[in-house]
Order: sequence, then structure tokens, then C-alpha cells
Amino acid sequence: MQIYIDGSFYSESEAKISVFDHGLLYGDGVFEGIRFYNGKVFRWEKHRERLYKSAAAISLTIPMDPDSLTEALLETIRRNGLTDGYVRLVVSRGKGDLGLSPWNCPKPTVIIIAAKITLYPEESYEKGLKVVTCSTRRIAHGALSPMVKSLNYLNNIMAKIEASHAGAGEGLMLNEQGLVAECTGDNIFLVSGGRITTPPISSGALAGVTRAVAIEIANEFGIDVTEPQITRYDVYTADECFLTGTAAEIIPAVELDSRPIGNGKPGPVTRRLITRFREITRMEGTPV
Repeated sequence: MQIYIDGSFYSESEAKISVFDHGLLYGDGVFEGIRFYNGKVFRWEKHRERLYKSAAAISLTIPMDPDSLTEALLETIRRNGLTDGYVRLVVSRGKGDLGLSPWNCPKPTVIIIAAKITLYPEESYEKGLKVVTCSTRRIAHGALSPMVKSLNYLNNIMAKIEASHAGAGEGLMLNEQGLVAECTGDNIFLVSGGRITTPPISSGALAGVTRAVAIEIANEFGIDVTEPQITRYDVYTADECFLTGTAAEIIPAVELDSRPIGNGKPGPVTRRLITRFREITRMEGTPV
């Protein structure tokens, strides 16, 4: 494996960052998870745009222009000889000292890792995931905007631990008002009466790239998509439920808190979306 760090490539055993890096010490940085299929990077421009916006929101200047970052990402994939896989692109505040101040970090660190990934087995796409509501609430906009895809994912990790202890594949996270925000690593969609709903970004959801693709596909199918405030009652009583994320893609959720959603099986709308999503990912993208 060849890993990109600040303009050079290193083997996995040689790839190192400073123990004084603020990404390590404080979770001070941003990242993107990106998929590539059939030798093409899927929706790279959207991921890149979100990365730069996340960095701007935390006063972090990415030390590469967009074109240079694109070439670094593509070269990392090439050097690893992959046609299908996952890229983790990290920009941390960089090496500083043990103090909190980011101004003591003169140069941000850029890391690009390309590898294979399998988040869920194919059986989960056929049978659907079981989901539980987590007591850990989604971080409020007033604390740290959920729109920032930061290196500090402890909020999501604590919720994931809850879901794992409950024997569920995913955990549903509510905001401080008790409204549905998103899952620990995925956006959530409901299908009811032939219509699709998903929580608004204002509820605490990340503006997911795959979320946007799912909405595009639904519109292509002539299915109305709205973004109202959603409660657990809405999930319990929906006809279908599915989750979206870069790593998860589109995956059915068939149970919440031991209550079956619909008939407890992946529904026809979800299956259509999955099929179409997989078609699109094989056709579109930035050539490696």
C-alpha cells in the first residue's frame, strides 16, 4: 500500500505523522470518504467542495489548490493499482505543540489513503439492517455545525457503541429536540404512501453526497422527496426505510427498536434505488 503524505508517498509501515499533530491531539481537522468504481472516482467534485467548505468553517487553509489535490488523489489510487475501492482524504491542522491554539501549527497535514472497503455484507442489502435509537444525541449546530465533516467523530462513535451493544447494525441519532437527525454514519430516508422524506440539514444531518444522489434518483423516478422534521413515530410507521452513505451506499433498514418497518423486509422503492445507484456508480466519475 502506498500512502500520500504532504507530497510524498510512503509504504504503510513507513507512513507517519508527528505525535504533535493537532489532528491526533485534538481531532482538529477535516476529512472525506470517497468511493471509486470501475476506474472512476464517484462524485469527486462534490466531495472536494465539501472538504474545502468544512476546512473554511474551522479556519483551516488546505495547502493545495483543488487541481493539485485532485491529481494527488488520482495518483494515490494509481499507485495502489485499484479500480474499485475507497479513499480516505484527511487534512489536519498539522504539527504544533501541546497547547490548544491552532496558530502554533504552521502547516496543515494532507493524508490520502486508498484501499478496499466492505462496510456491510451483501446479506445486509438483501435482508436489511436492524436499527436502534441511541441515547447519545447529535451535536447541535450551536456547538459544532454537523455540516463540518471533522476529525472529531467521538459523538458518532459513542452512538455506534450503543448500537453495537444492542446487537444492531446501525444507530439512529436524535437531535436535542428529540427529532430524527441521522444515523451514526449514514443519512436516513423514509418511504410512506409513495413519497420519500428525509430529515432536513437543520435537524443535525450531514449534507451527504450519497444523500443527494438518492434524491436525484428518486426525482428521476418521478417520486416526490420532501425534507420535513421527522420523529421516531414516522420511522415506526413508514412503509420503507433506507440509509445512505459513501461507504454504505444505499442500504435498507427494516427494523427500529424491535419494531418492524413496513413488512420488515426491504421494500420495492428501496430496491429500485439500490439498483439504479449501482448502475450510476459504474458509469459516472472522474477517470483515474
